[in-house]
Amino acid sequence: MIYHLENLVFQVAKKRNLAYNLAKEKREVINLKNLTIKEIIKVTKGELIQGNLEFVCKNFSKDTRTIQKGDTYIAIKGENFDGNLFWKQALEKGADCVIVSETSYEEKDLEIYQNKNIIKVKDTLQALYQIAKLKRSFYQIPVIAITGSVGKTSTKDMVANVISQKYKTLKTIGNNNNNIGLPLTILRLQEEEAMVLEMGMNHFGEISLLTSIAKPDICIITNIGTSHIGNLGSRENILKAKLEILEGTNNPTIIINNDNDLLHTWQEANKNDRNIVTYGIQNPSDLNAKDICLEEENSEFVCTLNGKETKIKVPVGGEHFVLNALCAVSVGNTLKIDTEKIVKGIQSFELTKKRMDIVELEDGTKIINDAYNASLESMQASLKHLSEFKNNRKIAVLGDMLELGEYTKKLHEQVGEIVKQNEIDILITSGENAKNIEKQARKLGMPEENTYHFENKEDITKKLQKILKPGDVVLFKASNGMKFFELAEEVLLWNKKKN
Repeated sequence: MIYHLENLVFQVAKKRNLAYNLAKEKREVINLKNLTIKEIIKVTKGELIQGNLEFVCKNFSKDTRTIQKGDTYIAIKGENFDGNLFWKQALEKGADCVIVSETSYEEKDLEIYQNKNIIKVKDTLQALYQIAKLKRSFYQIPVIAITGSVGKTSTKDMVANVISQKYKTLKTIGNNNNNIGLPLTILRLQEEEAMVLEMGMNHFGEISLLTSIAKPDICIITNIGTSHIGNLGSRENILKAKLEILEGTNNPTIIINNDNDLLHTWQEANKNDRNIVTYGIQNPSDLNAKDICLEEENSEFVCTLNGKETKIKVPVGGEHFVLNALCAVSVGNTLKIDTEKIVKGIQSFELTKKRMDIVELEDGTKIINDAYNASLESMQASLKHLSEFKNNRKIAVLGDMLELGEYTKKLHEQVGEIVKQNEIDILITSGENAKNIEKQARKLGMPEENTYHFENKEDITKKLQKILKPGDVVLFKASNGMKFFELAEEVLLWNKKKN
């Protein structure tokens, strides 16, 4: 009776957009519940081939290479692989339950695995969505969803670290932000009191699916840029796709970067009908940064928290990380987290690897591995940060930006302009499209002897071995498909052997 009363109070509060205000000194009410096979069969309309209906499926995995004892294996079928082919491997490696489709069973198989649980469903991917939705419904905790053209992962890391100063927090690992990674993240929920989810997309409808599973209370849009513009056709369409994060939610708090032109225009048109919280540096916002001090490997700024001027220190350089920090502060405010804990959460956060990962070598050379992904906006941010190393020779190693469609040539040329504007000393490019970066930089006056284009990464390594000097700063940046992170790692390995 007490639980039902608390649950009713919570639902009423949520409808008034006050769900997260319940998280004050007492922790959120968590209806901690693991999934039984009986519940899975009911929600998926599946069939139990053999096993125990009351068996509890606690941990889920789609990868037999990382399966752990007691896991439930979901046999996902993709374009280039079929997980149904590996259900026996999953059981042999310790899984206690498998969820499969399109798989035949021989009597000897069922006898061999008689102590295991086998569930058959029509479509394992749809089953994954359905099971994750069910798991999500068990938890009455704040769920924060993050999307945007760039900065999703670093913002997620910072937001989660702020929230974790007060609440046990589950977050997306790495960039598992798609239609498989997000539901698997939700299925990891156990005793957490808050969840931070990253949402990525390439086409319309993808974020709509994710938000229908996650049902976020706080929705964050970091920016609208040019990533995937080749698929969506325009920045306006990218905005439309990102706004799918609001579909299926019940009047969430929306936190946006007010310095982004399209988001600024959108919030001006919707501020009277939506619960919008803004942050920014340039445009007047609910939370603004001032007295910004940008250093090579860190930064700090001042903002007003609870009526007081508060200094925030960010352990990563670059103005874009100031914006990420403002976003995390906004989330902390929304969840009523103490100012001291917000400040600590920003100061102590750690970036996911391959995102502005800076390593300083013994001779003072700095390697910036920011090669996980690339768009015009992230190129601009990284090159601007590189330019802040005033007392060092600056080398930019840049590759193709992908999925730009008819905008490919124009946007790569714009990167060339940014290289010249930021007074980069040496430019090295590789990739069919990256040729346009070099050509434009030269066209604008960058000396020919300071620009190089190579057809393969091996030649880049050889060139760097010849020209690198102690104290140089080298940025590696390209779309993930170019695998420039391998270049960064190879240079580090070569330098280590040299010394």
